[in-house]
Amino acid sequence: MTNKELVLRFYAEVFNKWDVSNIDQYMHDDYKQHNATVEDGKTGFLKFCETFFSFKPQMKIYHAVSEGDLVVVFFKCTMGNGMVAKVFDMYRIRDGKFAEHWDGVEHDVGNIISANGNSLF
Repeated sequence: MTNKELVLRFYAEVFNKWDVSNIDQYMHDDYKQHNATVEDGKTGFLKFCETFFSFKPQMKIYHAVSEGDLVVVFFKCTMGNGMVAKVFDMYRIRDGKFAEHWDGVEHDVGNIISANGNSLF
């Protein structure tokens, strides 16, 4: 499986089905997190999911790009309450599992009218 395929499968199985039962096949125990609100490690990610999954998020991926050990995913995240976020996630893959994560998020973009007429997605 390619790094890109790994990340896309992760989104389908973990983020869109809210299922962390197979997290060991995706993530190293020493997973390094660059989001200041999430703790390092697999346990930090699982703690994040406890709250995040309560919002019933669904991700629609628009682009996934892979170069070397990095994979970048651009997607629309729609919460169960209708709130929409625009997200870029970047992962570094080591030995077929997630080793590091960075992200950029624009929250609550569902009702934004673009000044230039371009779609946000």
